[in-house]
Amino acid sequence: MPKVDSKGRIVLPQEVRERLGITPGTEVDVHEEDGKAVVEPENGPDEVLDKMDQLVSEASSNRGETTPLSDEASPAKRHREVVERGAGKDSDE
Repeated sequence: MPKVDSKGRIVLPQEVRERLGITPGTEVDVHEEDGKAVVEPENGPDEVLDKMDQLVSEASSNRGETTPLSDEASPAKRHREVVERGAGKDSDE
C-alpha cells in the first residue's frame, strides 16, 4: 500500500498509472471528492476543446436576446486600435 512521505508525495502503483495512461511528465488534477483524494490525468487538448465547445453551446442556448454594440463602442475595435497604436500604426489606415 502506498504511503505519503514527509513532503506529501505518493507513488501511484504501476498498474494504476498504466490503466489511467499516466506517464512521467503527465499533469494530473488532484482534488477532494466525498472525503477522498482523487487523482486524474489532466485533459488532453482535444478534450479541452470539446469541453469548450460544450460550454459555448450551453451558454449560447441559455442566453436571452441581445443587442449588438455599435461599431464605435465595439470592444474589439477599441482593442484593435490600442494594438495598432502599440505597433506604431495609425488606426485610420
